[in-house]
Amino acid sequence: MGIKIFMFTFMVTSILFFFLFIPTRLTLQISTLKPSAMDYFNVLRTNITYPITFAYLISASKGDTLKLKRLLKVLYHPNNYYLIHMDYGAPDAEHKDVAEYVANDPVFSQVGNVWIVGKPNLVTYRGPTMLATTLHAMAMLLKTCHWDWFINLSASDYPLVTQDDLIQVFSEVPRDINFIQHSSRLGWKFNKRGKPMIIDPGLYSLNKSDIWWIIKQRNLPTSFKLYTGSAWTIVSRSFSEYCIMGWENLPRTLLLYYTNFVSSPEGYFQTVICNSQEYKNTTANHDLHYITWDNPPKQHPRSLGLKDYRKMVLSSRPFARKFKRNNIVLDKIDRDLLKRYKGGFSFGGWCSQGGRNKACSGLRAENYGLLKPGPGSRRLKNLLNKILMDKFFRQMQCR
Repeated sequence: MGIKIFMFTFMVTSILFFFLFIPTRLTLQISTLKPSAMDYFNVLRTNITYPITFAYLISASKGDTLKLKRLLKVLYHPNNYYLIHMDYGAPDAEHKDVAEYVANDPVFSQVGNVWIVGKPNLVTYRGPTMLATTLHAMAMLLKTCHWDWFINLSASDYPLVTQDDLIQVFSEVPRDINFIQHSSRLGWKFNKRGKPMIIDPGLYSLNKSDIWWIIKQRNLPTSFKLYTGSAWTIVSRSFSEYCIMGWENLPRTLLLYYTNFVSSPEGYFQTVICNSQEYKNTTANHDLHYITWDNPPKQHPRSLGLKDYRKMVLSSRPFARKFKRNNIVLDKIDRDLLKRYKGGFSFGGWCSQGGRNKACSGLRAENYGLLKPGPGSRRLKNLLNKILMDKFFRQMQCR
């Protein structure tokens, strides 16, 4: 029986590696602008730089196209990179809609920093295909461009600060810090996540279905310690390289283990970093998201609305989730926190027309490199100062 379980796990894991390391194709956007305009902007990018750069993975599934478009517009900054993963299971019309939206936006086309995964994965809820998609995106972005931090979001997330706020505050954060909320206290997850074994049909089938449960359960590991936490992280380029290229075998060993683990994105990065001697002291125990949970059993996030707005702002966190499509609280966030008007971009120095409340509708190339952080930067800076305060920072690491 033991040999059969080992062979089965090996076969499923082999399929997972295939998903991660097959040749990757990015759907690059073809510019609709004149070459002279593109050349002028490329010269600016070469000579003018921002202090730090973020690489975003934005994941979406069936029915998420409107939320995805809005999130991309509100998150956009010409200094960052954006990779969109639209679940393979979404209708062809939605894939086409997103591709046309990105290709036809003049700013996205001119800057060329918004990409779509050309060969998307079929993602299964609570399955390792969610983790495979994140690692796949990391590998693609590491190969394609230079950045300092990798941020994974879903189409149900929304920012509470502008990108100028985020860039300004993170420019003062050591580049090796990884914001990964984690705990070794498994609680109810001990029996619900640690012991069960599952199969994710998305690893080998093009037909979407739920995970399969294996009757036999396993003991908890003794060669490494399990950690759990939030699936939403902000991780350094260095740690991303370690997870993908793994100059020691720990990331691969744990990838094998988490292939059959329920909700592996809530444990893989936590367990890798806290069992790594090189990286365990780089953890900031926070996911920088405002989330409220159902109670009990705190497994699913509540949808946020106007009644949550004040608490969101007071939390000082840069992101919140989850939101329903076009909820009116998003309009309030746009107006009051992001200074975004008429469906344009969030306020930023790169698109500023002179006044604080002027709408940002397009790229002003002469402003490239200019940051105009607002009140959100002060809130976020206060939060990060508390998180990274030496006493708190060390006490909360991999406990």
